[in-house]
Amino acid sequence: MTAIIVILYITVLALMGFAIDVLLLGLPNDEVPLPVMTILTFGTATGLAIRGLYSGWIAVLKSTGAVAANPKDPLQKQLLDVVEEMKIAAGLPMPKVYVIHDYDFNALTMGSDPQHCAMAVTDSLLKETTREELQGVIAHEMSHIRNYDIRLMTIIASLVGEVVLISDTLTGRLKGRIESSVNCSTGGGWIFMIPLYIIIWLIGVVIVPVILKVMAMGVSRNREYLADASGAELTRNPASLASALRKIGCDRIPTFSIKRGTAHICIVDPTGSGFNDKEGWIAEVFGTHPPLLKRIRNLEAMAYRIRPQLPYAPPTPN
Repeated sequence: MTAIIVILYITVLALMGFAIDVLLLGLPNDEVPLPVMTILTFGTATGLAIRGLYSGWIAVLKSTGAVAANPKDPLQKQLLDVVEEMKIAAGLPMPKVYVIHDYDFNALTMGSDPQHCAMAVTDSLLKETTREELQGVIAHEMSHIRNYDIRLMTIIASLVGEVVLISDTLTGRLKGRIESSVNCSTGGGWIFMIPLYIIIWLIGVVIVPVILKVMAMGVSRNREYLADASGAELTRNPASLASALRKIGCDRIPTFSIKRGTAHICIVDPTGSGFNDKEGWIAEVFGTHPPLLKRIRNLEAMAYRIRPQLPYAPPTPN
């Protein structure tokens, strides 16, 4: 899946370069036989994809403002202990552990492989969860590492960020070209160039970012279900993650430290919009996460607290 996404990314950007060559520069022609922009965008896209694959997770981590977990702090020491336990259960190397100072409850994992990855949780999550609940959250994140979700989801986050940057730059450049054509043209020839500029703008600014974001959302929803199940396998206690998700779901404050382009790598939607609580094909396509109640219902079913076929209802105290 990672290879397919990288190939699609390079192909789409190369086609953008080819469109610029043909529509704006009239290449190739007798004077310039090579499609310059096609070659340039192909090389640039390949370089960005390689950088995103091997070091994109570092840029994602820096964008959150995370700091390394401090073993002298009791809560962060407990976090390090829990990560140590879960990495032994998963048979993985110890990931780098970070804390994000934010009012929201959230957690995320990023990296290129189990040997090069990092895990981060918000300090608010540490304060409000019990040790068992924290263990469920960390097991979920460790499962993303074990299942190699981190490679796929991190490179999508990296490519989405790069495409957004390219889109913003392209928007400014095309706006300047249109204004220049209007101001410098003495006839009406500039009118025929505007549709060409609009085509390039639609490809670079609208279509490509939307395609990448939809891919990110679709991938994330499927992998979250798998990570929930794999996390329950590591802890043998699916109810702990269900309880943590219930607490996280009650908090609707957006995770301001986490950018929208990396929303799909979090354990829950960091935007706080509530869109991911909905079901149906629209939510399936455009939601970054599965419905929280559905995830809780599945975990409760694993813990034999409810029957999967019955409508979800919170367990009543004895």
